[in-house]
Amino acid sequence: MISVFIECRNQESALAVTLASLVQGAVEGLIAEVVILDRGSTDGTAMLADAAGCRFLESPDLREVIASARGDWLLLIEPGARPLLGWVDHIGQHMAVGQQAARMRPSREYRLPFLARFRRRLSALEHGVLIPKRQAIANSRSGQSLESLGRGLAMKRLNCEIVPAAVLALP
Repeated sequence: MISVFIECRNQESALAVTLASLVQGAVEGLIAEVVILDRGSTDGTAMLADAAGCRFLESPDLREVIASARGDWLLLIEPGARPLLGWVDHIGQHMAVGQQAARMRPSREYRLPFLARFRRRLSALEHGVLIPKRQAIANSRSGQSLESLGRGLAMKRLNCEIVPAAVLALP
């Protein structure tokens, strides 16, 4: 089972999109919990997290939260990102046989225009990061963000797709 971690600040609508896409994983028993790490939101993020049954933590210590996670694996994902059909099976298979961190493939159907992809800085969590809990604990530090935890890891690429949060932000 996995614990999903989402770090946000005033991203209520993007968070709703991501939580809706995770329902399949919860129904199939893959997701043990969803943890929302809030960094000072003033919108309805807390109410949305509560209504969805998420664990909502304001300005938490990342190392302590990871240690208390219910899942043996962690999925770090951006608010607004949406794993596409088949992600539950692929992640489940990877957890059964793999011991290294992994990420999903960017969706071929939902892509940013070429120049937008070329000009922007990539987020470490753009394609999701699936990481064993023990590795996350070993790599985490107090005061760290999910973004910095996901950066610089050797990762396998899974055979499932994700729509990056940046696609949601297109005008």
